[in-house]
Amino acid sequence: MSLYLALKVVHILSAALLFGTGLGTAFFMWFTHRSGEVAAIARVARLTVLADWLFTTPAVIVQPASGFALMRLMGYDGRQAWLQIAFALYLVAGACWIPVVVLQRRARDLAIEAARSETPLPVAYHDAMRWWFVLGWPAFAAVLSIYWLMVAKPTLWN
Repeated sequence: MSLYLALKVVHILSAALLFGTGLGTAFFMWFTHRSGEVAAIARVARLTVLADWLFTTPAVIVQPASGFALMRLMGYDGRQAWLQIAFALYLVAGACWIPVVVLQRRARDLAIEAARSETPLPVAYHDAMRWWFVLGWPAFAAVLSIYWLMVAKPTLWN
């Protein structure tokens, strides 16, 4: 297998893992949150945080590393507009994702405590989930836009 093919496979797989894990955990976290079942919320929040560390975090690291390696190998100029926009969108996604991880951990801890003490979820939990939800949208929009840019490689301006 050539270096190009190996890098491309790694890049595509890490992109799929990044988006798929994000979408999957967001789906289960949100709908479990909406159920109001404190014990279920605690379990799903624990797994969501774990999935982020096991799958999303490595993909977040591999994506730019494999992307830059592919860019160099293929001779792309990093000043091309579509690449600059993709870089900026990746930073936007990251700027949303980092607080989301913190909010997930906070929501998890609060849900676990509420489940253990058999009390309702506190206001702080609901605040964390509100911001988690709000920050998820621009992150997902940025990732979808990056997918389009990587596939289309449009000539925007140069």
